[in-house]
Amino acid sequence: MAGSSGIIHYLQTSDAITHGVAYVLLAMSIASWCFLIVKSWILTRAKRQAARAIATFWQAPTLAEGVATLRRTDRERVFAPLAEAALHAAEVDIPGALLARVERSERVLRALRQALNASQRRLEFGQVLLASVGSTAPFVGLLGTVWGIYHALGSIAASGQAQIENVAGPVGEALIMTAFGLVVAIPAVLAYNVLGRLVRQLSEELDGFAHDLHAYVCAPAEDAPAPPRAHPAARETQR
Repeated sequence: MAGSSGIIHYLQTSDAITHGVAYVLLAMSIASWCFLIVKSWILTRAKRQAARAIATFWQAPTLAEGVATLRRTDRERVFAPLAEAALHAAEVDIPGALLARVERSERVLRALRQALNASQRRLEFGQVLLASVGSTAPFVGLLGTVWGIYHALGSIAASGQAQIENVAGPVGEALIMTAFGLVVAIPAVLAYNVLGRLVRQLSEELDGFAHDLHAYVCAPAEDAPAPPRAHPAARETQR
């Protein structure tokens, strides 16, 4: 009979442990999909705005105006913290303080390193969730399968009906939990790889931006390097 087999029948006849495993898999799936949607939007938007934000920053006449422009164009605040840190480190001057004994280049470098690490942590936030779901969901589903098979075989042994038709149904239904685990894990693994690629690309652009900022801020006024020429993609974006 259709009503005596299948997913619904298995969940209805299973015990609390199987229900708990199913709820854990459901929670993992919801969490990974919610994070996937939000993180994809943030990273895609940051990647799309990066070229234009950097280009408009270097077109500003002064560093302060460049920071103000970057705050408007970098809505995800990926590159703006680096420019703000460079501006603050270049302007800070506390006579008699320990910081005043540190060379300007080292102050700027330390400020940029801290801002760079903060931006990278923001980009990588939540990646551990996807990695954890992708690596543990199959085993959680396997736990539900093993417990379901044990529970089914125990019930069959107690009833004394050990024919193959009585064993195949409950054991087959228990394998559903393994399928649930794979359904949860596969999207999380794919999302981790795709989002990780976007994070690496943005991190590379952050490294280059930090290097250019350090060279610009620390160079003498008469020897200050010209701002990096806008990438062709950035010029097309501005059009």
